Amino acid sequence: MSDYLVITGMSGAGRSTAAAALEDSGWYVIDNMPPSLLSEVAEVVGRPGSTQDRVALVLGRGGGARVEEALPAIDALRAQGHRVQLVYLDAPQDVLVRRFEGTRRRHPILERQVAEAITDERRLLEPVRARADVVVDTAELNVNQLRQRVTDLFGDESDSGMRMSVVSFGYKHGLPLDADLVLDCRFLPNPHWVEDLRPLSGLDEPVRDFVMGQEATGPFLARVDDLVGALLPAFVEEGKSYLTIALGCTGGRHRSVALAEDLGARLRARGAAPIVIHRDIDR
Repeated sequence: MSDYLVITGMSGAGRSTAAAALEDSGWYVIDNMPPSLLSEVAEVVGRPGSTQDRVALVLGRGGGARVEEALPAIDALRAQGHRVQLVYLDAPQDVLVRRFEGTRRRHPILERQVAEAITDERRLLEPVRARADVVVDTAELNVNQLRQRVTDLFGDESDSGMRMSVVSFGYKHGLPLDADLVLDCRFLPNPHWVEDLRPLSGLDEPVRDFVMGQEATGPFLARVDDLVGALLPAFVEEGKSYLTIALGCTGGRHRSVALAEDLGARLRARGAAPIVIHRDIDR
């Protein structure tokens, strides 16, 4: 049986970059493929003698109705015993508008202004997003960071277990679009208001000592650890392939960073291998 990644999402969210990263990681990539051909391609790949056992299918542009054609084919592949993961790339409206205006690219929905086209595409793609196994928020990722994110998620051929990400973020910069669990850390005192700590981050020892030294921090992390520990077996049994836990503070530089690092260490102690990402640490 083969592993399939079906890559889709909003135009301008980074499908081509994701395709390049997957190809570098050893996936056989078919880019800009019409969704209606997914079944035919899978049939060719599955023929006796084929050497392709990891195939990434990057669905072509042009509206949500066409992308929806892939959903029955995905269900059929899964019924045949193949491992199929639907990956959805997303970014907020203002980010996508800036990307199109900055590159002067035309949006696939040509009869609309850029902002209107993005709104229409998001509406059309909502059923596909709802079926996604993993959503990747590319808003704060440059090209190299997105390539690394895709490699971290899908590059290891030997890892077939549930992949986990722990993300720190700042509420003033918006919620991560790909978060499964969101934890609010703003109940802790803010190091931003301590003059010596303000220019540092949660990766620096003085900030970490300040955050971890608060009376409420230990009990909070212990409860989060217990909660996640109780949920992990259920998620695995349900067949969930990816889990993103997001911890947020006001700016995403101090409290959430320190707590994300600690939670990542606790999860490793449970035998997991989470990726720890600090989305807003440099903002």
